[in-house]
Amino acid sequence: MSPPLYGLLAEFRSPGDLVKAAHAVHAAGYTKLDAYTPYPMEEVIEALHLGHSHVPKLVLAGGLAGLAGGWGLQYWTSVIDYPMNIGGRAFNAWPAFVVPAFETTVLVAALAAVLGMLALNGLPQPYHPVFNAPGFATASRDRFFLCIEAADPKFDRGATQTFLEGLGAEVTEAPA
Repeated sequence: MSPPLYGLLAEFRSPGDLVKAAHAVHAAGYTKLDAYTPYPMEEVIEALHLGHSHVPKLVLAGGLAGLAGGWGLQYWTSVIDYPMNIGGRAFNAWPAFVVPAFETTVLVAALAAVLGMLALNGLPQPYHPVFNAPGFATASRDRFFLCIEAADPKFDRGATQTFLEGLGAEVTEAPA
């Protein structure tokens, strides 16, 4: 018994062929797909209409949380927990709170950026079904791949394979 099918993997020899195929696949209505290239290609991301990242929103939320946390910690220690009258200044002397609050803002925003990027990319991911496809090791050197997942609502094994071969691709299966 063969393992379940993750999807069909189309191999292209040039980046231009991959971009043309990505436009055609998106125009055909496929939605669950991904591209694998040896270097980042903005044209492919735009052609597949993958959408924008949510990392900036996470960074903003992390920065605001860091600002509130840093300011709140200083307020609590200086005004509530251990108030000290030093030089006649007010307990809530906000100019003294600015630099530490800025530092906690940057720290928590940076942590949110790194952890958010890892979580949204599904990393760490030591295994992915396309790793089982024959010839996929060349994706990191000189080949360009486009994978249409079997979970796509429009996926039909025979019709999808014929469609990808019509785009000039060498099609292989990616077992799950």
